[in-house]
Amino acid sequence: MAEAVAELESEQHDLEVLLRGLEPELWSAPTPAAGWDVRDQVSHLADTSDVCADTVTGGPRQLNEEALAAPSPEAYTESGCVKGRAMTPEEVLQWYVATSARSRDALLSKGPKDRVPWGLGMSARMMVTARLMEHWAHGCDIREAVGAPLTAPPHLRSIALLALRAVPYALSVAKVAPPPGTLSAELTFGTEVWHLGPEDASDVISGDAFEFCRLGTQRARRSDLPSLRARGQLAEAALDNMRAFL
Repeated sequence: MAEAVAELESEQHDLEVLLRGLEPELWSAPTPAAGWDVRDQVSHLADTSDVCADTVTGGPRQLNEEALAAPSPEAYTESGCVKGRAMTPEEVLQWYVATSARSRDALLSKGPKDRVPWGLGMSARMMVTARLMEHWAHGCDIREAVGAPLTAPPHLRSIALLALRAVPYALSVAKVAPPPGTLSAELTFGTEVWHLGPEDASDVISGDAFEFCRLGTQRARRSDLPSLRARGQLAEAALDNMRAFL
């Protein structure tokens, strides 16, 4: 858990450094998420970190209870942005830093196999990776909005593995019957090749790790990611429907 939480802390810190250097007007810059500016993106991360901490520790803000009480999933997601819109950029940044630290402390209090009632439920170790994925994905949105370069840190490996493991869920959301077979990925990261999944898989996705994570977090379309290749029908279906989040 310590190693996984350290990856999350690194991602959160990188975003904090970027945000501290922004001119106030850039907090209103529109991001690739329709209707959301930079402040909305940061508010969403701050609010969900707060919910994460309470969901992990049994606090008052339980994700599944709050989400079910909201008029719709979209309204629930938007509620965090609404809170941030009543704050100054500095106040939103302080909120983000505080709830990020609180969520890390909560996650460190759990063993890797402890269950967390987040959505359908997941292990605490997987919860850390899910938060890492969300921070990196929204960080990409923020960086695009303010003209900062996108990042490809080594912990993309954890995000890539999450995206690969989420393929059955992604297909179910898309209402696509999974073709028979098993799936693995061979992804390049600089001079490294990451072999993810079973060695004897019938189907294989290959290509650039950064592009794979962009697709898995739905921050790019498959047609815009030329390195990604599919061998087998299951791999094709996976690339067409990648989704590493609820």
